[in-house]
Amino acid sequence: MTSERIFDNTEIAFSLKSDTELERAHFLFKMISIEPLVRIGAAVTNFALKTHLPIEGLIRATVFDHFCGGINEEDCLPVIDRMFEKGVSSVLDYSVEGKENEAEFDLAMQTILKIIDFANEINAIPIAVFKPTGLGRLDLYEKKSRGEVLTKKDQDEWSDIVARYDTICKKAKQCDIAVLIDAEESWMQDAADLLVTDMMQKYNTEKPIVFNTLQMYRHDRLDFLKNQHALAKSKGFYLGYKLVRGAYMEKENERAIDNQYKSPICTSKSETDKNFNDGVEYIIKNIDTISLFAGTHNEESSYFLMSLMKDHSLENNDGRVWFGQLYGMSDNISYNLANRGYNVAKYMPFGPVKDVMPYLIRRAEENTSVAGQTGRELNLISKEKQRRKLNITG
Repeated sequence: MTSERIFDNTEIAFSLKSDTELERAHFLFKMISIEPLVRIGAAVTNFALKTHLPIEGLIRATVFDHFCGGINEEDCLPVIDRMFEKGVSSVLDYSVEGKENEAEFDLAMQTILKIIDFANEINAIPIAVFKPTGLGRLDLYEKKSRGEVLTKKDQDEWSDIVARYDTICKKAKQCDIAVLIDAEESWMQDAADLLVTDMMQKYNTEKPIVFNTLQMYRHDRLDFLKNQHALAKSKGFYLGYKLVRGAYMEKENERAIDNQYKSPICTSKSETDKNFNDGVEYIIKNIDTISLFAGTHNEESSYFLMSLMKDHSLENNDGRVWFGQLYGMSDNISYNLANRGYNVAKYMPFGPVKDVMPYLIRRAEENTSVAGQTGRELNLISKEKQRRKLNITG
């Protein structure tokens, strides 16, 4: 493990935040730390939006502007430019969730294609991203994952999903822009994994363009990674993986109890941490054939990856290794890594305020349930406020 501890430097971490923005961040994380308040706030916000109460301006000025880049791609540009001046790239994430019809899926595909065009013109956006359920119904992924016989209508819909994936991945290869495909619930993931593997085999012929996502709180993902590596070696294509811990833990465990099957989730936080680090280590050891996007807010895992890169004589800015955090969180990791020349990208959600609210509510609920995360954010913000008050450096 590297002995140098760089993530406590709040001057670098919050260099882009004005005093007002710092106060807002402090207020938001203070609110998020109170679990009943998050539950009540989520219910009230959903009710207000459904009944068309005029609260979008309030949401935009508080939680939306802290966790989202804007309502469309162009709206995000000032934020993207400011971050890139500090060496932090952006991954524009069209965070509209819960759509169910073909027209909306086609719109999502067109938005992602537009982002790839955008990325092709702007160095600050090296990577595109989409969610499987942004391009097709969750129910259909579930049916495919269970191996059910599909109706003619289902088959036609699935063909449309495959075509959307292919259109995006083809465009990404033409523009030489990596595309990350997020992971979702375990009960739909098998179908998505098979489809992403097909895309990798088709488009990762010279280097990784298509990246799948591994949620390392699942105890089976390290074996999955090793099996995929064996397949890729036998078929002659490259792999790209975004590694994350995972975002659906409570839902996964509850469903396993309700349906009386073994939960796919690791039994402890320490087991998840080990699984994540083992996955990172496996990829770094095989960096010639697998590229890594380490999506983590965990400081120790970030130090671990830095140490691995050093041990394997990889330059800080080796193009096969990226660190990633969510916009609005863990700036102490993102900006201090970028300051040392590592490849860093912030996932930057965007979309109409009303449509992005399910994402924002989930983000607040996750922060409440992740032990220590909100407390760490508050501690760092308080430290920076004090530093500015005393006007000291470091």
